[in-house]
This record gives sequence, structure tokens and C-alpha cells, in this order.
Amino acid sequence: MEWLWEIYKEYVTKKFEISGHSSPSNDEVQELFLKVISESTVTVLVQEPWHNSIQFKGLAKYNVKDNMKLINHTMDYLLALYGGGKYKLNFHHGWNFVGTRNFKPEGEPKWEDLPGISF
Repeated sequence: MEWLWEIYKEYVTKKFEISGHSSPSNDEVQELFLKVISESTVTVLVQEPWHNSIQFKGLAKYNVKDNMKLINHTMDYLLALYGGGKYKLNFHHGWNFVGTRNFKPEGEPKWEDLPGISF
């Protein structure tokens, strides 16, 4: 989950600053990070050609706590479920956009005929 911390680090730090707690302990930071993660969602998008450009097709939206396989084994998960492609994982905490991370597993795309999700 180290890569996930890199995405959430600034967000968690700002939450402490907003609350007026400027010097949290490592334990407090870890506790808030785990709390925020348990309340977060992740949206899986894939890059697809569109006219002479690209667009991102939404494939799924999960509660992070309910899909730790996606977090812990991201490349294997994406490849097994959706096949190869250029993926973007967008993380939100409530209405707040936290960050994004791109992944590019190599393989045959399985996602092309899947319906997209609407936002």
C-alpha cells in the first residue's frame, strides 16, 4: 500500500492542518490514513481511442475497503478482469478528489465490449 500512501499523503496531512493539529504522531497519521482509505472509493477507467483523440471509459467504481485485491495486486487484478490497456485509478474521499495513478498491464484487452459506467 506504499503507492497508495503517496497518493493520500498530502490529503491526510491537510486534514490535520485544517483541524489545527500541526504535528501529529506517526500513529495518528497512520490511523487517519486507514480511516480515510476505509471511507474512499476508487474508479477504474481505461483509455480508449475516440475520433482523433482519446477518452476515458469508466469500467467500475468500488469502495476501497471492499476491494483490497485491486489495491494489493493491481496489475494482476486489472489484467485478469479487464485485460491489457492504459488504466487510470481515481481515488475519492466523499466528494473530494484525492488523486490518481496510472497502470498499463500488457495483454489482450477484455474491456472493449464491456459497458461503461456513468458518473
